[in-house]
Amino acid sequence: MTLRVSGIINESIVDGPGIRLVVFAQGCERRCPGCHNPETHPLDGGREIDITEIHTMIKANPLLRGVTFSGGEPFLQARAFTGLARLTREAGLDVVVYSGYTIEEILELGGAYRELLDETDILIDGAYIEAQRTLDASYKGSANQRIIDVPSTLKTQKQN
Repeated sequence: MTLRVSGIINESIVDGPGIRLVVFAQGCERRCPGCHNPETHPLDGGREIDITEIHTMIKANPLLRGVTFSGGEPFLQARAFTGLARLTREAGLDVVVYSGYTIEEILELGGAYRELLDETDILIDGAYIEAQRTLDASYKGSANQRIIDVPSTLKTQKQN
């Protein structure tokens, strides 16, 4: 199974808690004004890489706490990212996903989107809004974005 990626950072401390490998998905249809990663917007840009190759990179670094999927929009490649998320979690690491979709939109879309959400530990959701840009909030670019503990949120949702 392959992903179209813009790039991979082997170690980051700004894209989620702890030291993380970051996979930047290629392709985003939102094209938010002021986006931090506009080079990730074209759906046909970047390069393809097999998820097992990324998993090998993950296993090679014992310092990693987890893996972050950023973008572009990871949910546009939900099936492949779900596969990588499962491999990541089987290795005992956590998964953070950045998405322009809100959790409510992901739940409504269901299918492969829900499968990726189910393999996500932390979701940073919502489109980047340049007028709400913030430098004071860890892990997010604009004040509208939320940092969501996905397992707790889904558990609460099931109880209601």
